[in-house]
Amino acid sequence: MKIFSHRFIASLLLAAMSQVSLAQGSDDLTEINRLIRAGQTEQAASKVESALAGKPRDPQLRFLRGVIQIEQKKTNDAIVTFQRMTEDFPELPEPYNNLAVLYAGLGQYDKSRAALELAIRTHPSYATAHENLGDIYTKMASESYSKALQLDSANNTAQVKLSVIKDIGSAKPVKPTPIPPVATAVVTAPVIAPVVAVAPPVTTTPATTVAAVKPAAPAAVKPVATTDESDVVYDAVVTWAKAWGKKDVPAYLASYSKSFTTPNGESRKAWEQDRRARIEGKRSISVALEAPTVEMNGDKSATVKFRQIYKADSLSANSRKTLKLSKADGSWKITEETTGK
Repeated sequence: MKIFSHRFIASLLLAAMSQVSLAQGSDDLTEINRLIRAGQTEQAASKVESALAGKPRDPQLRFLRGVIQIEQKKTNDAIVTFQRMTEDFPELPEPYNNLAVLYAGLGQYDKSRAALELAIRTHPSYATAHENLGDIYTKMASESYSKALQLDSANNTAQVKLSVIKDIGSAKPVKPTPIPPVATAVVTAPVIAPVVAVAPPVTTTPATTVAAVKPAAPAAVKPVATTDESDVVYDAVVTWAKAWGKKDVPAYLASYSKSFTTPNGESRKAWEQDRRARIEGKRSISVALEAPTVEMNGDKSATVKFRQIYKADSLSANSRKTLKLSKADGSWKITEETTGK
């Protein structure tokens, strides 16, 4: 795993160009990349922040912010940047991979391993993550064998294994492919549905369909509810998911309360425009709800938690989601939506 080197930075930029979406106007991106290549990180950082002021959710700009922070050796800031990207764009494997590299640099190999497994789950053909995961396992094995020898210096088997591991670890890394021009990147729109935990492989439902996995018995996964109103709440969530899967934007937006708290504090109109663009921009969408739980908080408030299995075109994500709903005029509407909880 290449940590904090220019070679590593180049590989990050390559990942950004190949997987993260680009806006049509790419002059800022071109200039930022030029500044990074020239080692002018302060100027690049200033340029990134200026561009983000106008496009705070742009994944390419946020990715480059993280790259610059790594170059500036602001490790903790870079971790925060990439962690937030995994929350907002779970379908992109690169932020997970970069988090893994940062964690490895801090000796936090369990966190590094977990991040890489998420990268691979998001994008199984992501070769860099597979290679880096092998490096992490090699490093962890080396530490375990070294510990074994500290406890038993006569353990010849552990000594042989440690020697083999060290030989593997000394292999020269492959030089990354040159960074392609900005203009060649593909324009796509990421979808917000963070992955927050490693889970077994899941098969999603066919495009434009919703498979809501409702427990057969209360003891399975559904929490204890004192009234049948919990079923009504659950049905409201299923309706929301079906509208999303069918790309029925009016029905999807109608599932949200007028008092809905937007994720980033933007206006309701701006949020609806963003959601409409993201949904209508997909050829197909599949949303499945797994292991739902419904908690009633009185007669007019409820919390629904589930694992959301999302797939759109070639993107997929498996994440935990929490919806808070309130009852008004006889129907349940979403008032708050969070991921990772």
